[in-house]
Amino acid sequence: MDIHTRMAEMARSLHAVPEADPDAFDQVLAAVTAGAVEHVAGADHAGILLVESRARTMTTVAPTDDVMVTLDTLQQETDQGPCLEAAWEHTEVWVDDIATDGRWPELSRRVVAETPARSSLSFQLFTHQGTMGALNLFSDRTDAFSHESREIGRVFATHAALAMFRTRQQGEFRSALASRDTIGQAKGMIMERFGVDPVEAFALLRKLSQDSNTPVTDVAQRLVESPRST
Repeated sequence: MDIHTRMAEMARSLHAVPEADPDAFDQVLAAVTAGAVEHVAGADHAGILLVESRARTMTTVAPTDDVMVTLDTLQQETDQGPCLEAAWEHTEVWVDDIATDGRWPELSRRVVAETPARSSLSFQLFTHQGTMGALNLFSDRTDAFSHESREIGRVFATHAALAMFRTRQQGEFRSALASRDTIGQAKGMIMERFGVDPVEAFALLRKLSQDSNTPVTDVAQRLVESPRST
C-alpha cells in the first residue's frame, strides 16, 4: 500500500470515529503510528506521548512496540528528552545521533545502554488546557531521518493532531483517555464471563448504555466496581 492510499484510509477512518467510542480513537492513532513506521524512511519505532502539565504525568499512546514504551519511560524517569521538548517547547525536534547529542546527557546515556534507538524525530501535535502531545519516531541507526522523512512525518503528525482535535470537539478527549482502561477492564470481564470477542463485548456495553440512557464509561465503571459472584 503506497503512502497516498494510506493517507486516504486514515482520513476516512478519522471522519468515521464514533463520538463515544474510545477504542475507535485509539485505532486511528494506532494507524498513524503504524503508518509512520511503514512510510517514514528510517523509522523503526513510533508512538504518541501525552503530557499533563499540572500532574507532570506522561502517557504513551499507540506505541508500535515495547521499545517505544521503554523510550518514553526513560524520558519520564529522567524528565528530559526530544519527545518532551517537542511536546512542551518546540514544534519539531530532530536528533541525528543520540549518543553524541549533548542536550539530554542522562537520557542519552540510558537510551544507548538500554535500547537499540540511535536517532529520533519528534513533532508537536497540540497544546490544549494543560495537555500537550507529540508524535515520536525513533530509528536504530544514526543519521536515519532525511528532509524527506521530516516532510512525510509532518503529514502523519497532522493526522494525529486532527484526530485528537476532533475528539476534543466532541467533548470526549479527556474522557476517552481517562475511561480507556475502565472500558477495557469491563470488556475483559464480559469476554471472560460470556465467551465473546472484544467487538461483541463492546457492543454489549453500548447496548446497556443505550437501554439505560447511561454513558458507556459509567456502565463500564459500575461493572468493574460491582462484586463478582462466586
